[in-house]
Amino acid sequence: MTTKNSQELFDKAKNYIPGGVNSPVRAFRAVGGNPLFIKSAKGAYLYDEDGNAFIELINSWGPMILGHANELVEKAVADAIQLGFSYGAPTRREVEMAELITSIVPSVEKVRMVNSGTEATMSAIRVARGYTGRDKIIKFEGCYHGHGDSFLIAAGSGAITFGHPDSPGVTKGVAKDTLTAPYNDLTAVQTLVDANKDQIACIILEPVVGNMGLVKPAEGFLEGLRQICDKEGIVLIFDEVMTGFRLAKGGFQERCGVTPDMTTMGKIIGGGMPVGAYGGKKEIMDCVSPAGPVYQAGTLSGNPIAMAAGQAMLTYLNEHPEVYERIETVGNTLTSGIRANMQKLGLNYTLNHVGSMFTLFFTEKPVNNFEDAKSSDTALFGKFFNAMLKRGIYMAPSQYEAMFISTALTDEHVAQILDASYESFKEISA
Repeated sequence: MTTKNSQELFDKAKNYIPGGVNSPVRAFRAVGGNPLFIKSAKGAYLYDEDGNAFIELINSWGPMILGHANELVEKAVADAIQLGFSYGAPTRREVEMAELITSIVPSVEKVRMVNSGTEATMSAIRVARGYTGRDKIIKFEGCYHGHGDSFLIAAGSGAITFGHPDSPGVTKGVAKDTLTAPYNDLTAVQTLVDANKDQIACIILEPVVGNMGLVKPAEGFLEGLRQICDKEGIVLIFDEVMTGFRLAKGGFQERCGVTPDMTTMGKIIGGGMPVGAYGGKKEIMDCVSPAGPVYQAGTLSGNPIAMAAGQAMLTYLNEHPEVYERIETVGNTLTSGIRANMQKLGLNYTLNHVGSMFTLFFTEKPVNNFEDAKSSDTALFGKFFNAMLKRGIYMAPSQYEAMFISTALTDEHVAQILDASYESFKEISA
């Protein structure tokens, strides 16, 4: 596999872009080597600047449920572009998208469009603070909610990968108002609530974590959080930027039957275009300007091109429940096959899986929280990543990320991935 063009682009990029990339995990530092520069994508494949083709398991970190360059979404974008790129004024599509989202997501009675998942989570906690009149928030160690200051305290994803879970630039004042608890630990949450009586505005979490690798909620954990929030007048926020419309049509909240007060969304609602949203109970959302006093704005919010892409994607998902049956089946087949390959070779690494998301942790202990995830052998993961890459399989370049499945994966693709995993396990075990 030649990577000459990617190497030249990376060398050039480092002169003009910090670290040569526009998002840290892309740098490949966690797996060794340099990033591949992608030229195009179609269906289940990525194609790099050197002409290499890869079956991929990232799908732009989740939104490409229907695979890359899906014709339905592509046509919606092409048609919308003919009418202009951006107006900075209300459009019919924004209303239709809001109506569609509120009809699908159990917790959302009103919704505000923004431009990214980070904007959605930052805005949601501001609204929760404004609604409750309280300052403090509780988040969970290893959960990543974007790069807002309040969230870079014991953060996951790239923050773990690079060993800086508490980012420079986050003030002591912000850190003081951000309380952290281990994921899946209700006792720790209750202790924080008791020690900060009537001071906590919200509890925010990924209901299924994707940013310390995939970690499932323990039985009763989400239900317990709901009970604590109801008792203490705390706003419960589910960050479903990754899981929304992916683990079920109405997000993981539909699947688990626990309804938060607010939900943040992103990625999928733009069909791959940059977009996000936050929504929730009417009485909370009516605090948002201009209906209420909590200010939040965005010149490009509700961008007509992003709305067109998102509307096409969500309408299709809403009308075709078989999509979820398919990606669930593929997820089960892939993860069962990977486990079988490990068993054949006498390996016992931990594989966490929910629906169309999974993570292979290079540790033999169960992974239920941030500390468990950190027991993974990241050097071994790097070897496995590169072994898979040279066999034409493109995975997330970090131990602490989830993999995502699309409907573009055929049975033949799954067989190729499983063959590659077997040979890669064998290679790194030699």
